[in-house]
Parts: sequence; C-alpha cells; structure tokens
Amino acid sequence: MSLLLELAGNKAKARAAAKELTVAQLENLIAGFTNALEKVKEEEQARQAEEAEKAARAEEIATLIAKSGLTMEEVALLSSPKSSANKGKTVEPKYRLTIDGKTHEWTGRGRTPKVFQEYFDAGNSRESVEIK
Repeated sequence: MSLLLELAGNKAKARAAAKELTVAQLENLIAGFTNALEKVKEEEQARQAEEAEKAARAEEIATLIAKSGLTMEEVALLSSPKSSANKGKTVEPKYRLTIDGKTHEWTGRGRTPKVFQEYFDAGNSRESVEIK
C-alpha cells in the first residue's frame, strides 16, 4: 500500500513505474482505479446525504422543542432512562438451614444451592426452612 501512496504523490515515479507495464496492463489498472474511484464517490455522496438528512431531522426536533417551551436540558433529563429502585440492592435471605453447626442462607432467587437441594431431595419442604 505504501507503494501506491508513493506513486499517487509523485507523477514522475508513477510514469517510471508505468513504463514497466504493457498497454493492456495499464488499461486494466486504469479501469480498476476508475471503478474504485466511482465507488468511493458513491459512498461519499451517500454519507453526505445521510448527514444532511440527520441535520434536517435535528433541526426539526429543535424546532419542536422550542415550540413546546422546554429546553434541551429538560428534554435530556426527561428522556434519560430511570434507574431501578432495586438495582444494586441486596435481597434479604428467605431460607435458612443449619447443618453441622453451620448456617446456610438463600434468598430463594437463582439456582438452588447444593445444601438446600440435598435437603429438599431428602423429602423436606421449603416451608420447613423458610425464615419467618
């Protein structure tokens, strides 16, 4: 790629490199570059059209906000997602089981801990270990 950049920046080097190619090879190279140029131009036009459309939508939104009497800051505050009241808080345990002097607690959420599962598999009920 650095060779292409070097040739693109220096016409004399490009002409010297072209002398090593046949006419057919040069025509093929020119056709390839022409196609690449057309695609880059199309992509640039599409990008500019998208930016213009976004700018038009932003202007329309700004006009609606101005008509509503709200400020941009108020809209940002009102549209930001509310954080959940329970997010990040710990949950009190719902079940307590004492085995061999060791107390195990479980909230009742998620996967059942092995100690509790073994206790339940032995025929005991959840109500027997529920914290009241």
